[in-house]
Amino acid sequence: MQKVLDTLLDEGLRDGCYPGAVAACGNGEAVFAISHVGKISENGPETNEATRYDMASLSKILGPTMLALRALEEGDLTLWDRLDRFFPGCPADKAGITIRHLMTHTAGFNPSFFLSEAAGSPEDALRAILERPLDTPVGAEIHYSCMGYIVLGKVLETVYGRPLDVLAHERVFEPLGMTHTGYCPTGGNIAATEVDPGTGIAWQGIVHDENARFLRGVSANAGVFSDIHDMIRFAQMLARGGDGYLSPATLRRAIACHAEDGEVRRGLGFHLAGTPENFMGDLVPPSAFGHTGFTGTSLLVEPETGFFAVLLANRVHPTRENTRLFRFRRKMHNVLYACSFSMQKTE
Repeated sequence: MQKVLDTLLDEGLRDGCYPGAVAACGNGEAVFAISHVGKISENGPETNEATRYDMASLSKILGPTMLALRALEEGDLTLWDRLDRFFPGCPADKAGITIRHLMTHTAGFNPSFFLSEAAGSPEDALRAILERPLDTPVGAEIHYSCMGYIVLGKVLETVYGRPLDVLAHERVFEPLGMTHTGYCPTGGNIAATEVDPGTGIAWQGIVHDENARFLRGVSANAGVFSDIHDMIRFAQMLARGGDGYLSPATLRRAIACHAEDGEVRRGLGFHLAGTPENFMGDLVPPSAFGHTGFTGTSLLVEPETGFFAVLLANRVHPTRENTRLFRFRRKMHNVLYACSFSMQKTE
């Protein structure tokens, strides 16, 4: 399996899918392979297993989704709690939006607009989101929205009276032993993302997402940085059905299909397999789940066998126009998942 993963990552580098990448695959009990290729930036040092990547929207499941699921099983939230419970004076068209709507992207919020143009400060962001008209009626359709997840983050901060980054550290990353994961990273060995057209300098250690950047790097839609070993810990927890962090009942509910429109299937925070051109590839069953990040990161878990695959790449460096990663990722999942069966037979 090591040779297979090495070959795949080399192919992705040669084909211009990314300037550098780190990947791993395994199951709940073992890591089959870890590989790294390329550089952290066009002219930077080589990647290694300690290189941290901007997780982009993969942050949604690493932080706020885990916090919300723990809140459900601890009795601090229910899926049917409405926004007007947390935000008195919430606009009437948003009052009936529930936690379930936010986590399944069925709340009707605009996918993303620039908070810097609508809010006077980060503290004004919630007002700007809640006052903007909905794109679709509440619950009518899946409308993937970073704004809805930012609202979920504000709900969690209201429930616990703590900032999101502190909550994520105390209630997710620290309990899981993810010591190199968090918001607003410091130090070096961080993969660069897009070159800022205004300065000509690539974002490095500063979140790529514009709205998370406006929110000072701490947001429920993006902002987490992590490395491959921490992501393996997270993936294996999910592959083992929660493994003492989440109740198996909670994870089963989270990865059940809560919303479907033919092209997309959504769990609670998670993308679900079983739709055409899904990022998880062509071979995994519909029970597989995971998430992607705009910068080039992804996580796939197949619960029937416990197989997982993590890809950390900075495909947006130097420009977001590079979309070669999308086909590569599906191919990678197909090859690794097929190989995993022979791998598991030899154990």
